Amino acid sequence: MVDTQTASHLEQMCVDRGMKMTGQRRVIARVLSESHDHPDVEELYRRSVKADPKISIATVYRTVRLFEEAGLLDKLDFGDGRARYEEATDSHHDHLIDMQSGKVFEFNDPEVEELQERIAKKLGYKLVGHRMELYGVPADGKADD
Repeated sequence: MVDTQTASHLEQMCVDRGMKMTGQRRVIARVLSESHDHPDVEELYRRSVKADPKISIATVYRTVRLFEEAGLLDKLDFGDGRARYEEATDSHHDHLIDMQSGKVFEFNDPEVEELQERIAKKLGYKLVGHRMELYGVPADGKADD
């Protein structure tokens, strides 16, 4: 059993679901849990190999797929041709992507959520889920460094 004091959130979710946790899976889970951005597999590999040089890119791909299929990771598409990942959570949020810098901002706006519910209802639907990505450039024309 993993000690919850030292296990990352994602590691503990894997253990709670009865998944076999190898040392390499633990490293990848920790890297994902500690990520404050939305890394793709290649970035996860670069970060993971720093902790365990024996991790292969194939192991990272397999582990990410396993975590995604288990509902522990959300796969995101920000229009740059790379699948990005973040831990799946119960708290909903949307994304604003800066098209110049690639920076991703997470946000939740109750007015937007209410509007989406109203639109679905107006069209005769009950909204059961959604994902929203906004794409923009800085309004002042300056890149955000």
